[in-house]
Amino acid sequence: MNAPVIKLASVASLQKKKTHFTPWIIALLLASVAPFIIYPIFAMELMCFALFACAFNLLLGFGGLLSFGHAAFFGGAAYLCGHAIKHWGFSPELGILFAMLGAAILGLAIGSIAIRRQGIYFAMVTLALAQIVFFLCLQLPFTGGEDGLQGIPKGHLFGLIDLSSTVSVGQQQLPLALYFFVLAITFGGYWLIWRTVHSPFGMVLKAIKENEPRALSLGYQVNRYKLATFVLSAALAGLAGATKALVVGLASLSDVSWHMSGEVVLMTLLGGMGTLLGPLVGAVTVSTLHHELASLGSWVTVTIGVVFVVCVMAFRRGIVGEIAYRLKRSF
Repeated sequence: MNAPVIKLASVASLQKKKTHFTPWIIALLLASVAPFIIYPIFAMELMCFALFACAFNLLLGFGGLLSFGHAAFFGGAAYLCGHAIKHWGFSPELGILFAMLGAAILGLAIGSIAIRRQGIYFAMVTLALAQIVFFLCLQLPFTGGEDGLQGIPKGHLFGLIDLSSTVSVGQQQLPLALYFFVLAITFGGYWLIWRTVHSPFGMVLKAIKENEPRALSLGYQVNRYKLATFVLSAALAGLAGATKALVVGLASLSDVSWHMSGEVVLMTLLGGMGTLLGPLVGAVTVSTLHHELASLGSWVTVTIGVVFVVCVMAFRRGIVGEIAYRLKRSF
């Protein structure tokens, strides 16, 4: 009697899994052909900023914690990775892991202080501590000061694959080895965020965001969950920053400045806070505007501000958030 029901349930479950994996497959295919269509370095920078925005969204969109100091992890990891590879002879993967670990430790230190406060006070504490990191990056001798840490070598992945090598495609020289390495890092980081959000830990995190007093009354150690989320977000932001430093061969003060912290907030809000796809769309939109409008000079900021105001008025939940709301789906 129950066999047909069980069979139908199994078929429905399989179809649901296929539906979940379809966007991943489409995104992977599009990303795989991107270096043949657009400038590969720009495409890799887009992926780094997209991962950075997704890491920040884990904290803001799902944890309800607004940080104005996430550039400390992004830029700090860029300096750590560059110094480890250039001066200590680390391989690219070890340099990135070292920088990611450094960002996590820094996140633990800053988060331990910041989570004692809430709301705007939390944001101000993160901003103040991030400015200390900025000052250190300006003053420490190995950072290069205002010139930044230049000439970061790409090295050999696992001692075998030369990431500085290029492949001739038509009249172009494409750095495909480096591109697909960055693509693997981006998808790996995004998968970790997706898995975290859909885990029991992620469910508790959403409950804390929606009603913290009730989560406390249920016996959850709210501050521990907040700190764990802050550290994970910092580590993933560091992963993005270290990868970007490897791509462009430079770690600069702009990566660790408060402007970068504000920009990742803009990316997240523009794309759709609390959605998994929104930060990707926001990062691509903001980075593309910066790239295409670079000839306008200082007017780029004004133009992006106007675009942001228009998008906020038209899409109050962000671009992806508004589309998801109208389609009644969860992105």
